[in-house]
Amino acid sequence: MTGRFTHFLAVDWSGARGPRQKGIALAVALAEGGPPVLVAPPHPAGWARAEVLALLCDLPGATLVGLDLGIGLPHADAGAFFPGWDASPADARGLWALIDRLCAADPHGEAGGFVTHPEASRYFRHGAGATGDRFLLPGAVTREGRFRVAEAAQRAQGVRPVSNFNLVGAAQVGKSSLTGMRMLHRLAGRVPVWPVDPLPAEGSVVTEIYTAMAARLGGVRGGATKLRSFEALNDALAALGSPPVPGTGPIDDHASDALLTAAWLRRVHGERDLWHPPTLTPEVARTEGWTFGAL
Repeated sequence: MTGRFTHFLAVDWSGARGPRQKGIALAVALAEGGPPVLVAPPHPAGWARAEVLALLCDLPGATLVGLDLGIGLPHADAGAFFPGWDASPADARGLWALIDRLCAADPHGEAGGFVTHPEASRYFRHGAGATGDRFLLPGAVTREGRFRVAEAAQRAQGVRPVSNFNLVGAAQVGKSSLTGMRMLHRLAGRVPVWPVDPLPAEGSVVTEIYTAMAARLGGVRGGATKLRSFEALNDALAALGSPPVPGTGPIDDHASDALLTAAWLRRVHGERDLWHPPTLTPEVARTEGWTFGAL
């Protein structure tokens, strides 16, 4: 796998409302070396989701893209994304299409039409006193919601993912994942999304990432994995064998997440085991997808 890719692009995503997102950050690391570099948005107010999609449709060389969002929902635990709902799709691509269709009236790639849909909303945690009656399966062992097989693997590696059915709190990932799935649906046929699609012998590939896993390999310990200074970021980059980025003092944590994860992708992409996790079955790949780096 070493030498397979020329560019490593990390995308720190956001599910927030609005035409442009300060919470979206992109960074690229080159296979030939050097520090990772932020990709400047076309507008000072930040990236629009449509602009990120356009960039993914026109990637340079053979780019390995890491998207910091969930590319699927739990399926293996119940044999369905939405047990008890007749419209529950059979696979990840069907899920992306359903989300995009129910959100057709939402502006800016948002996903409000899905989380407020009379049936779909029942599976999500919306807030105090507003949790859907199907957020937890009968006999659930925790109150945290449902998790994918990849997320169980992440937990075994010492990180604490949040359920993609959770829409509450600063750590929630549900809204970003749903807006990301809308983008993946519109990317169809242009760039393969591993492992929903097989890894091709050449060309660009999109994967799911979890920036906390990159931070762990960068030496960040404890519950907090956000790097908010150039000094802390450069210490983590050094642990990954990357040259430092210029700057001192505070740095936006979305930018630091993207920079660190681009360098992490460059560092670990050649590890064969990361492309062949033991619990990544063809069925899991087809339905839930996977988080690159989880074993």
